[in-house]
Amino acid sequence: MFNDLRAVVRRIPKGKVSTYGEVALAAGHPRGSRQVAWALKQFDPTLPWHRVIGKGGKILLRGANGVEQIHRLQAEGITVHGTKVNMARFAHDFTKTRRKPKSA
Repeated sequence: MFNDLRAVVRRIPKGKVSTYGEVALAAGHPRGSRQVAWALKQFDPTLPWHRVIGKGGKILLRGANGVEQIHRLQAEGITVHGTKVNMARFAHDFTKTRRKPKSA
């Protein structure tokens, strides 16, 4: 499951964000938003973890991690107001980048 979730996070392009719930849904685990957080906790320097935010565009990380997430998002051109991202402008639409199912 965690590999599925991390693969979806890798599909979020630079300058876009997605919510924990949308990542879980795109990975085929519609009730797995909490598992997304667990999948992101395993250190992988290639994983764009900062592009995953809370429902409604809210930055959920606190302290230094939250500050780092905001800085990384801003470096990609994403505007952050306080702890919120405008989802109408910056949300990634996974339906436009659906992967073809693996053939048996």
